[in-house]
Parts: sequence; C-alpha cells; structure tokens
Amino acid sequence: MAKKSRNQARLHRAKRVRKKIFGTPERPRMNVFRSINEIYVQLIDDHSGTTLASASSVDAGLRAAMEGKNKIDQARLVGEEIAKRALDKGIKKVVMDRAGYYYTGRIKSMAEGARKGGLEF
Repeated sequence: MAKKSRNQARLHRAKRVRKKIFGTPERPRMNVFRSINEIYVQLIDDHSGTTLASASSVDAGLRAAMEGKNKIDQARLVGEEIAKRALDKGIKKVVMDRAGYYYTGRIKSMAEGARKGGLEF
C-alpha cells in the first residue's frame, strides 16, 4: 500500500474534523486555506452554502500592509482583517475550521489575529 502524501493526510484529517463542525448564520465556520505563499480565510454559512465574509493575503486593501512582512505576520494581519469584516456584518462568534492543518505557525497566527480583532472561538 502506497504511503499517503502530506496533502492526502491533511485532507483525511479535514474530512474527519468536518463531520463535527457545522457553520450556522449566527455562528459561521471560519475556514482557512494555506498555500505555499498565501493564506485565505472565509466565514461560511453551511445552512445556505454561502460565504458571508472573506479575507486573504492577496486582497488589494491588505497588499500595502503586507510589504516586507514574513508569512506569519501576514497571517496575523489577515486574521485581524477577517475579524473586522465579520464585526461589520454583526458576527462575533465563529467555529474554527483548520481544514486539516496543524494549529501552529501561520494557522495559529491567523487565529490569534482574529481573536485580537474581536472574534470569539
């Protein structure tokens, strides 16, 4: 039997976690995707299947603030931005969906930034 790739193992963890996590309009799921260079965050209402808010390190509004920062600091800025956008829409509580990523590095930094911005999870 062939060994799983790192991404296959991550997707397996994500599937296992997603059995228990479900986003509602009052408490949406905060989904994270981490690529090699960028990080993307969405607040998702799983009842209607819609994205309520999103932020990423490629947003035009954040690009100037990202100049010269390392990826962990960029992730913290994205977390603070998603918190600001969520609070603008009246969302204070979310459910964190790590998407199978380990809670360290950029994922942890993004979560700390979101908490600093006022989100509860």
